[in-house]
Amino acid sequence: MARFTFRLPDIGEGIAEAEIVAWHVKVGDRVEEDQQVADMMTDKATVEMESPVSGVVVELAGEVGDQVAIGAALIVVEIDGDAAEPEAAPAPEAVEEQVEAETPGVETVAETPAPAPVATPGPAPEPAVAALAASHRDVLASPAVRQRAKDLGVDLSQVKAEGDRIRHADLDAFLRYGSGQGYHAPHASRARADVPVKVIGMRRRIAENMAASKRAIPHFTYVDEIDVTALEEMRGDLNANRGERPKLTMLPFVIAAICRTLPDFPMLNARYDDEAGVVTRHGRVHMGMATQTDAGLMVPVIRDAQDLNVWQLASEITRLAEAARTGKAKVEELSGSTITVTSLGPLGGIATTPVINKPEVAIIGPNKIVERPVFVGDDIVRAKLMNLSISCDHRVVDGWDAASYVQALRKLLETPVLLFAD
Repeated sequence: MARFTFRLPDIGEGIAEAEIVAWHVKVGDRVEEDQQVADMMTDKATVEMESPVSGVVVELAGEVGDQVAIGAALIVVEIDGDAAEPEAAPAPEAVEEQVEAETPGVETVAETPAPAPVATPGPAPEPAVAALAASHRDVLASPAVRQRAKDLGVDLSQVKAEGDRIRHADLDAFLRYGSGQGYHAPHASRARADVPVKVIGMRRRIAENMAASKRAIPHFTYVDEIDVTALEEMRGDLNANRGERPKLTMLPFVIAAICRTLPDFPMLNARYDDEAGVVTRHGRVHMGMATQTDAGLMVPVIRDAQDLNVWQLASEITRLAEAARTGKAKVEELSGSTITVTSLGPLGGIATTPVINKPEVAIIGPNKIVERPVFVGDDIVRAKLMNLSISCDHRVVDGWDAASYVQALRKLLETPVLLFAD
């Protein structure tokens, strides 16, 4: 027998460590060569790690949420001897040389047979658990009901049965009306148990990034109201005649307007290296698009958004959002944005105060569209109105600049034909 130590390889330029976000094996499991054993998350993406050898897992680097340095041991696998020559298995040194030749970067350690394990009594159950188990033995209930009660931490001796034994309906009633209050308790507690949730993976990255942004960047937010009645009418006409092209939401028009107006406000399409004291004003618009996924908020990037029309923007929005939600977004599609847009879609909200995607200096948030009566001269007409928010880094962007920029956006969005004019 020999042990292989699979060390975490270099999984990205400038990456010093990665976080364990999922184990697909545990100690004692047998793994095959190229079998997925763990998911590791860096600042850029989640990478699937595969075992380079077959054998039995004897050690894992840590628990989910732990950080592992590049080059540190990730998993130790005990491999079998040469199956082709069972009567004369190769010496440990020979196994080491063979594996090192076939699997670069994998450390091998010869192992002598371990002594047979000596059985030792396990730890005594906690008093509360022992008492709960004892109470379960004193009542009549099916194994399924007992297991469910155990999982819920319910003492079956406190549950009233309608018949000769406790059934799921009796347990449901107990949970619904509360302990010791019977089936008709008028003021039963609706409190639920506290559930500790470890902050790991994508949620931890989001927490770190948002904390760094709010800690380092002096935010200010400016909000203005925009009449999008004409834009909504144009959007409806375009969708009615789109043919095979994607359906247009409001977002492609907002992004198109942002790209049209940024050349006159270069301080907004920028990234601030606060350590070097340098602000880089970008000529191209790499539009970050805040996207909600099951794992948390991600920001895929529409490259060179300034060169795309609304139909092309709509296609890219759909493609990148789907890639982010299914975990198929590439590393280069999740980095390098120069300005970000964030939209809650139909959830909208009256106004938002979005957090800047550091090291960018601005983020723009369209809010939901509402229909309200407005005065046009002496007449009252129906109008579709949308608030637009912009948060800026006050070290780089002045309030006057932000307000002037939103007014330029407002002109394009309220006169949408200008979006299609050269």
